[in-house]
Amino acid sequence: MICSASSPYGLVSVSTDKNKLDVPFIQQFLKDIYWAAGRTMAEVQITIDNSFCFGIYLNDKQIGFARVITDYVVLAYLMDVFIAEEHRGKGYSSILINSMMTEPKLKEVKIWRLATSDAHFLYEKFGFTALENPEKMMEKKII
Repeated sequence: MICSASSPYGLVSVSTDKNKLDVPFIQQFLKDIYWAAGRTMAEVQITIDNSFCFGIYLNDKQIGFARVITDYVVLAYLMDVFIAEEHRGKGYSSILINSMMTEPKLKEVKIWRLATSDAHFLYEKFGFTALENPEKMMEKKII
């Protein structure tokens, strides 16, 4: 467990223990969200197996998730960050992101990246900004 704290709604904890993750809960959310639409259970499991994962729990029930793809020194890429709809607006996403930003295993990372369509306000609180030189970035998509 990374951290735990009391909230008006109960005990909130963040953990990097993959054995605690509720994979069906994660897949159920991701399969319907714009950035991961249609992701299968097998695909979700593969992403978990190959990432540094964070689960956020309210009274030991998972309410959110995030994962980091990283080499632990140069680059970390934040992906699949979410809080279940019924638990939004209570500060849980900030707790989750703060846990990632302060995780000792990630303290050496020099560059953090992410993509978002609608949560800039959240990530800006943790020092994220628009790319300094977006013209240098490239991508290849296989759809």
